[in-house]
Amino acid sequence: MASKHDAEPLDPIRPLPDIGPVVSSAHLASSSLPALSEVEFALTMANHSFHRWMMRCMTAAGMPGLSALEVLIVHLVNHRDRPKTLADICLVLNIEDTHLANYAIKKLEAHKLVKTGRKGKEKAVSITEAGTQLCARYGEIREALVVRAARQLGHDPADLSRIAAVLRTLSGAYDQAARAAAAF
Repeated sequence: MASKHDAEPLDPIRPLPDIGPVVSSAHLASSSLPALSEVEFALTMANHSFHRWMMRCMTAAGMPGLSALEVLIVHLVNHRDRPKTLADICLVLNIEDTHLANYAIKKLEAHKLVKTGRKGKEKAVSITEAGTQLCARYGEIREALVVRAARQLGHDPADLSRIAAVLRTLSGAYDQAARAAAAF
């Protein structure tokens, strides 16, 4: 139901009230760097949205029931069509608990999207034809729904690359902080 204020014109001269940074935890935003709390809240929202997107896109591509981690792993294994070791997968995706990746690989193997073998003494994972086709279909849907929307919003590719670089740098700071916190 529309509010009685919906029809009122906005006054371009009167500024909107200052509501402060958009955060989920005001007590954390009261630090010496409140903008970091804004980033953390944005990361939380983006993370959940991205995971939901990956699972729904994979369902639309024809493979329902995969977790976000399984989707990430099948795409990584498909990357450059070269086998990956479990250690490679965990390193690239920053997975600390290898059993989570191992379980995801077993599930992907059961769906015949990847196959496992040995690379020396290590477990190696490679993509199957079905996995390659699924990743291609996912890419088509992503292009139609996400890439097109991002382009229509006018996002500058250079800005997106800079944002990605900042996020990768911040992930290193959080990793270092996690190690320090574990030593407390």
